[in-house]
Amino acid sequence: MTDPAALKAALIARAREEGFDDIGITAPDAIVPEAGERLREFVARGWHGEMRWMAERMHWRGNPAALWPEARSVIMLAESYGPDEDPRAILARKDRGAISVYARGRDYHDVVKKRLKRLGRWLIAQAPGTEIKVFVDTAPVMEKPLGEAAGIGWQGKHTNLVSRRLGSWFFLGAIFTTLDLPKDPPESDHCGTCRRCLDICPTGAFPAPRQLDARRCISYLTIEHAGPVPEALRPALGNRIYGCDDCLAVCPWNKFAMRARESRYHAREALRAPKLADLARLDDAAFRALFSKSPIKRIGINRFLRNVLYAIGNSDERELLEVAHEHLDHPDPVVTDAARWAVARLKASPTHTLAREEPEA
Repeated sequence: MTDPAALKAALIARAREEGFDDIGITAPDAIVPEAGERLREFVARGWHGEMRWMAERMHWRGNPAALWPEARSVIMLAESYGPDEDPRAILARKDRGAISVYARGRDYHDVVKKRLKRLGRWLIAQAPGTEIKVFVDTAPVMEKPLGEAAGIGWQGKHTNLVSRRLGSWFFLGAIFTTLDLPKDPPESDHCGTCRRCLDICPTGAFPAPRQLDARRCISYLTIEHAGPVPEALRPALGNRIYGCDDCLAVCPWNKFAMRARESRYHAREALRAPKLADLARLDDAAFRALFSKSPIKRIGINRFLRNVLYAIGNSDERELLEVAHEHLDHPDPVVTDAARWAVARLKASPTHTLAREEPEA
């Protein structure tokens, strides 16, 4: 196939057959000029916290054309993982753990990358001699600015990509190619005066629209941060034990969101509303079994237990006091610290005081 326009049309059709919900094509050097500057400012202020890879190879992140100079096009692909329920409803069930929507099913890295490779092989077959590279969070690639440049969506005030077709719930993948394909126009900003995503943040992680201090972000604190979470922020975690969906969930553009077509992204029943008591009593083998093929497994059992114990401390459930006590002698000092904090919180909670003062039958 030698006609670029015909090849692009066939590529779009093939991408949808593979399971992608949207596709856009841009040039490697087409990302908004401010993207690189925003990244440099983000790192200079230390907002990246322990995510050292954000500071490494910044010249590649800020300029995708430098990552692979031979590339002539970047094919951006989106795949919905939309939930079938309100992801914030679980926050009221304090004895249960709240897990981010994207992590309740299969690890998207595996699913999306396999789709990208299949689509890439198809593209090579249509245009022999073509070279490709595929990326899903595996290289210094700024997927969100590229997605905006390719017309998939725009970076909202919460810094995530928002789509008029998919809302906030979608994964991104990229195929860099030596093919010079027709480019799509970039998407414009449609946030208007809305600031729901900024106002809903429990920890005030947004210093200003489109600025994120990851050190205060619950997703960062429960996933990327390795040590104890600052005590002042622990109450704001609530029962969130892996990630946070608040700023995504309140976006008005989600009225156009669809439930994930890919069944592997659907929430596993065991992860919809797991009991904190059960999670806190997992050993390493049970942890690995429960979170097999899940992104949660990557943080390891000790960081996971730390998060669960913070949730227990925020639960006001006196029945969980015994569970917290069981980790006071844990070999990991971070887990021990979380257990001590949880015990102190539960003992100081009004429900515990009332329960203590009730006369015995």
